[in-house]
Amino acid sequence: MDKIQEMGSVLTDNGKHKIHCLTIIGQIEGHYVLPSQNKTTKYEHIIPQLVAIEEEPEIEGLLILLNTVGGDVEAGLALAELFAGMKKPTVSLVLGGGHSIGVPLAVAAQKSFIAPSATMTIHPVRMNGLTLGVPQTFEYFQKMQQRITTFVSKHSKMNPERFYQLAMNTEELVMDVGTVLDGSDAVKEGLIDGLGSLSDALECLYEMIDNNKEDHGYAEHTEEHSSVEKQLAVRSSHANTDKKIKKRTTKK
Repeated sequence: MDKIQEMGSVLTDNGKHKIHCLTIIGQIEGHYVLPSQNKTTKYEHIIPQLVAIEEEPEIEGLLILLNTVGGDVEAGLALAELFAGMKKPTVSLVLGGGHSIGVPLAVAAQKSFIAPSATMTIHPVRMNGLTLGVPQTFEYFQKMQQRITTFVSKHSKMNPERFYQLAMNTEELVMDVGTVLDGSDAVKEGLIDGLGSLSDALECLYEMIDNNKEDHGYAEHTEEHSSVEKQLAVRSSHANTDKKIKKRTTKK
C-alpha cells in the first residue's frame, strides 16, 4: 500500500503471471519541482523502478497505465526510451488522456491500448517563460519536435508526415495548434494498436509472456542441442586423431 501511495506502482502476483503495474499520471516533472498541488510523475522515481523490473527474474511483464497531460519533453522522452528498450513484455493503456509528451510514452510499449473514452492531444513543442527571439531558438524547437516525431513514427504505425500534419493543425483547437484524437481515431490513425480496457491489456500482456516463454524454451532447447552436437563433433575428432596415432605406431 505504501508503494502505491509513494510511487504509483504495484507488483501483482495473484493472477496468471507475476507482473508490475506502473502508473504515469498528472504532469511529467522535469528538472524543476512543480507546485505541491499538482499531481506529478517524477522521472527520478520511475527510472530506478524500470531498471529493477528489467533485472528482476520473477517479474514477467510490465503494464503501464497512463492518464497524463504531458509535461517536460526531455524527461518524457527519457522514460519513453527506457520503456522501448525493455526486453520484457510491455503493454500500455491510455485512460482518460495521454496528451503531449504522453504520446511517446504510450507508443513506447510493445503493445498499446486506449480506452474508447480517452483522448490524445498532438501538438508542437512549446516553452513557458522568457525565450530569446533569435533564429537559433526556433531551430532548437524544430530539432526537439523532430526527436518526438521520429520516436513516435518509429514505435507506431503513423508516418512522420501525418504526425507533423496533425501537430500543426490550426483548424481544431481554439487559440492553439494541434489535434485531439479520441480512442477510435487514435487507432484509425495508427497511433495506438487497439481499443481496449484493463482486461484487454492484461490478456494481451499474459499472451505475450506465454509466447516469450515458448520462444525462450525453444532457444534453450536449440542451444542444448547445439551443445550436444559440438560435444559429439569433438569426441569424433579425438577418435579420428587416436586412430591416426595408432596407424602411425603400427607402421613403425
